[in-house]
Amino acid sequence: MTNTLHRKGSVEELKGDYVIFTSIAKDYKPGSAPKIHEFLRICNKYGPVNIGSSKLGSVLQDDVDFNDLVIKLKDGSTSAAVFTDVDTLQKVVSDLVEADLGISINISGLLEGAHECCGKSGIQRHSLEQSLGFWGAKDRLPEREVIEITTLCGHGMVSFNLIRKMMEYVRMRRLTPKKAATIMGKCCECAVFNTDRAERILEKVLEQGEG
Repeated sequence: MTNTLHRKGSVEELKGDYVIFTSIAKDYKPGSAPKIHEFLRICNKYGPVNIGSSKLGSVLQDDVDFNDLVIKLKDGSTSAAVFTDVDTLQKVVSDLVEADLGISINISGLLEGAHECCGKSGIQRHSLEQSLGFWGAKDRLPEREVIEITTLCGHGMVSFNLIRKMMEYVRMRRLTPKKAATIMGKCCECAVFNTDRAERILEKVLEQGEG
């Protein structure tokens, strides 16, 4: 498990990586499906780079259609959307405040960005959760670029070897960074993989290979 809290990168890189998702408490799950559906429709209106549910997958996958996904989601389903800038995220938050769905909404990303979104939307952050980083035998971790990509999936479903293969294909120009990022994103069932950020990481890998 990586969880969205453990996404790695510099502050500048993480400014383009925000996940917003629903988290339904046990007592509030009954009857929550319509609220989750509306949450996703609001998010989708603003063009996320990824959107979906851990129950049914993401729109990056070939067999997942957004409208079908929304209809099939049931009470209590955790759903998420990924955005690449704080201004768009703030519009989403404002719409969610206005909709007043009555369910818990979480933002995963830079604290300053989340705080800004809440302030401009007229609300205060309820709580804060932070990652304490990686502990243990860190010498067994893969190279930095691989960590930055694999942590884009909340469950670590994008394997180290697949990432290395995609990097190799990009260097060989068998795949574009965009196509390789999409292929990796399909492995992420929880819909939090940021294809835009993965593409930028692969572009750097390509530039380094040409240097």
